Amino acid sequence: MKIKNCRTKLGVLFFLMLMCAITVTAQTSVKGFIRDAVTQEPLAFVSVYFQGGNGVTSNDDGSYSISSNNGRYTALVFSYTGYKKITKKIVPGTEQTINIDLETTNSLSTVVIKAKRGKYRNKNNPAVELIDKVIANKEKNRITAYDYVQYQQYEKLGLSLTNKPEKIMNNRLFKNYKFILENVDTTTLEGKALVPVYLEEKLAQNYYRKNPLKNKSYILASKKVNYGDLIDDKGITSYLKRLYADINIYDNNIVVLTSQFLSPIADMAPTFYRFFITDTVENDGIKLIRLNFMPRNTTDLLFRGVMYVTLDGNYGVQKINLSVSKKANLNWARELKIDQNFEKNPADGRYHVIKSSMKAEFALRQNSASGILGERTVSFKNFEINKPAADTTYTGSDEVIVNTPGSESDSFWISSRHQQLSNVEAKVYSNIDSLKNMKSFKNTLKIATLLFSGWIKFGPIQIGNTNTFYSFNSLEGFRAKVGGRTTTDFSKRFYLEGYGGYGFKDKKYKYLLAGAYSFNAKSIYTYPLNYVKFTRQYETALPGQELVFAPEDNFLLSFKRGTTDKWFYQSSYKLEYVHEFGKNFTYKIRYQNLKQTPAGSLVFEKPANMGLDTIQNITTSEFTAELRWAPNEQFYQGINFRTPIRNKFPIFTLRLQDGIKGFLKGQYNYQQLTLAIAKRCYLSQLGYLDVTLEGGHIFGQVPFPLLDIHRANQSYAYQLNAYNLMNFMEFVSDNYAAVNTDLYLNGFIFNKIPLLKKLKLREVGSFKILYGGLRDENNPAKNQDVYNFPKAGPLGVPTTYSLSRAPYMEASVGIANIFKFLRVDLVKRFAYLDHPDISTWGIRTRVKFDF
Repeated sequence: MKIKNCRTKLGVLFFLMLMCAITVTAQTSVKGFIRDAVTQEPLAFVSVYFQGGNGVTSNDDGSYSISSNNGRYTALVFSYTGYKKITKKIVPGTEQTINIDLETTNSLSTVVIKAKRGKYRNKNNPAVELIDKVIANKEKNRITAYDYVQYQQYEKLGLSLTNKPEKIMNNRLFKNYKFILENVDTTTLEGKALVPVYLEEKLAQNYYRKNPLKNKSYILASKKVNYGDLIDDKGITSYLKRLYADINIYDNNIVVLTSQFLSPIADMAPTFYRFFITDTVENDGIKLIRLNFMPRNTTDLLFRGVMYVTLDGNYGVQKINLSVSKKANLNWARELKIDQNFEKNPADGRYHVIKSSMKAEFALRQNSASGILGERTVSFKNFEINKPAADTTYTGSDEVIVNTPGSESDSFWISSRHQQLSNVEAKVYSNIDSLKNMKSFKNTLKIATLLFSGWIKFGPIQIGNTNTFYSFNSLEGFRAKVGGRTTTDFSKRFYLEGYGGYGFKDKKYKYLLAGAYSFNAKSIYTYPLNYVKFTRQYETALPGQELVFAPEDNFLLSFKRGTTDKWFYQSSYKLEYVHEFGKNFTYKIRYQNLKQTPAGSLVFEKPANMGLDTIQNITTSEFTAELRWAPNEQFYQGINFRTPIRNKFPIFTLRLQDGIKGFLKGQYNYQQLTLAIAKRCYLSQLGYLDVTLEGGHIFGQVPFPLLDIHRANQSYAYQLNAYNLMNFMEFVSDNYAAVNTDLYLNGFIFNKIPLLKKLKLREVGSFKILYGGLRDENNPAKNQDVYNFPKAGPLGVPTTYSLSRAPYMEASVGIANIFKFLRVDLVKRFAYLDHPDISTWGIRTRVKFDF
């Protein structure tokens, strides 16, 4: 009885504490739209403030949102130059919507004045002179101008389905999910109903130090909806983080939706933008100039909008609204708006960002009634400058997760959020918890997962990949294959995978069996990697497609040009250890025992006293050490995959391979050193250039299967890391250097051609050059101890060569974004045009979904 009474008292005490917390932090929240009473045009930069309290200004579309924990505010004031001031009563401690129509100060009539403008010029233009001063003062207005900065950051990221309210209610797909439909927001976007389906929040304490440079973030708490193991929450987070990246208007280029936009205050902004001074206002005793800007070409990746510039000598930005023209060369994004508010720092009078929000609505078609709205809001408080923290604060990795006591409770978030959730947002967590437990929803997700990923889950395992269930090639004919792998539901330390395949022409079984152990109790695909893995495999391989067995059994890669009759059967054992730490530094240690048996028309033979000796197979016993450094690397994190994302930072890979003769039947002594550097070079309005530099050297005498067989492509798909007009096994080297470049102009030329610019096409191009050599000891023409190069036909025409005459070169020009997903390249080969069975011209295609 005492225990029961004690539990009851504790429950009542907890309830009272929670209610006190809610009561103390009850918010007054008001939002709505502001328009001209006569024209009904939205009014931007209208001052909206609690009578006697804080305020905000309306956005470019006339919307506003204001909130306060002060329960004494009972009135809201709307003020705008040239319009009558309006005061509206509000109900403290509640969430409400108030739409306002402002009347001009001359209530009898409205006069619309259209100014006559001559030809726009930068010279002797006061607006351009003003923006030049903003550009000249950029460095001192950045956060990086200070020696130390610290602040608390709260961010909220949400996704909502958008549609007309009646269409959502009548949609059959939602008939089983009425509780989701009842949680609808009809105030954020006029004429649209929003059904929230995803919400993520994060609270962090950030520290910046100029010298030595350090950006440190302590994640105090994080919270997001959980759809269960059928949806990849980490993948969603990483993808959305890429789409809704941090916005710094003082940067020359701003990455939005994976595309690079030129900032309106970039060094070259006056070349691409038009600027107009439209008003002068005063805020806290500081005069501000309202400056409108728009792109000279509406299809370029540029912003349009308005900014307020301070006239206090700092020429900083006090507020800015950015939007993108619907004609801009973007895919899927129907609406894009960015708003940033800045706050004056009393210590030095400069302005720092206090709130940043980005809204983007996506749809398959511009006029589609349905879509998805994504919104990320970031707010900052407790901003302190030039106040150093303890030295230990800046040490270690750039991001540290702190287990703040009680951070999972609702009371913690109620007291910690910079701005409370709306009633609709607050229900998302509980609604999704209910949704994920519904059987019909689980079945729907299983079907969707199978369609998009090729894998279907059965308890702790996945079966797939559907892309490789069926394929065909010249060696195996029709090939069938099915595989499976475990997930973290099976174990967070042990991972198993395998597959079985069969070729109906060669009548041979192929298989893979692998097991891994994770030392950090994380998936072997999740950062930071730290695992050991053993693999046993028997498989076919095309020479030169790397020893890691490229997935040539993908059905779409079954279609190839020319002759593909030279194959290997490869039987291997592989043991590897992978460890990732620090700033994306990875090392791998691997042992592999590989037996290669020629197949198809490929044979291993070398000169003998009475003719030719035929060799049945080659066995190598090889140790590999690999170092990879990818500073500030980004990637899409999935449940069973991780895909790197190229950015402006280089990626270095150094690999050393050592073959040992006599160890576990190894037949050759050799060493191979390989270095690769990959980097994306952003070219502002000219797009970007992907550059890969690679070189390698083999030490020792080896037969041609162990030389560098340069990666060729005989499919009709354009491959970025292969030579698209080179035949399989056409070139081999024991030392080489290569430069691969891919240029993406993002429509810079097409956007300026009438009619054509409406198609939103994008220009692409590439150039690839390969230098190589072959020492005499590895050249069968000069050394009879190594295998002869392959030949074809009764006349023994050579099909494999060295690069001793000249470098191999090919280039392409193409059009991307055809139907928003297709790239088509015209490829030209410039060297070794006398080789048999080659293509000097070719058309290659590539599918890529991008914004």
